[in-house]
Amino acid sequence: MTLNGKHALITGGGTGIGLAIAKMLVAQGAHVTITGRRQEVLEEVATEGMTAMAMDVRNEDEVVAKIASAVAARGPVQICIPNAGLATGKAAHKTDMTFWRDMMATNLDGAFLTIRECLPGMLSTDWGRVIAVSSMAGLKGLPGAACYSASKHGMIGLIRSLSEEYMGKPYTFNSLCPGYVDTEIVSRNTQSISERAGISTDAARDMMVKANRHKRLITVDEVSAAAAWLVGPDSGSINGQSIEIAGGMM
Repeated sequence: MTLNGKHALITGGGTGIGLAIAKMLVAQGAHVTITGRRQEVLEEVATEGMTAMAMDVRNEDEVVAKIASAVAARGPVQICIPNAGLATGKAAHKTDMTFWRDMMATNLDGAFLTIRECLPGMLSTDWGRVIAVSSMAGLKGLPGAACYSASKHGMIGLIRSLSEEYMGKPYTFNSLCPGYVDTEIVSRNTQSISERAGISTDAARDMMVKANRHKRLITVDEVSAAAAWLVGPDSGSINGQSIEIAGGMM
């Protein structure tokens, strides 16, 4: 099985995990629409086989219009990867509604809108894969990050429900749940943790490294390899799963 002729769409596709998955899909023959908030960032990284399309997943009208445009240009989206997300911690008693709503609008509402708008085209075909990039925080509570954990738990609930809704059809819905991955998000969080906890940046980074059971950061290629498995041959019985990529059970 190859992915020749299949259209994939990845939100947050200009950096980190999203870009790694985009490169993997292109290598297997798919055409990938990568989205993000900044067109210039997307265009800088887009290679042959990718189309850059600025899209803010928090804006329903924009998601509807942009995905319709992508489908009109490149056909139904058969591989939908809601990956765009915020990963910022804040103590619950310091979490105001602006912070809460922005996190939910990006991580959960954005995933829902992206999947919803890709589904009609996917359902007109004989094969489809939805792979949501959640987090280990979607499976366990994360201290100091109640908002983030809630948004990622919600994403997993959404995926599990969709897998039931379309059970028996040639479409699967799964979540990837990485631990701490070596991306720009870890770099930003290193500084944030350092400032909040009053510790050095080295100590802050070490906290995230040690949170992974194998005591190292996960690479983006390790996450994209899991996505490759889910779009590969004989993956049709993997459905409704939350696949942990964290160096060991957490």
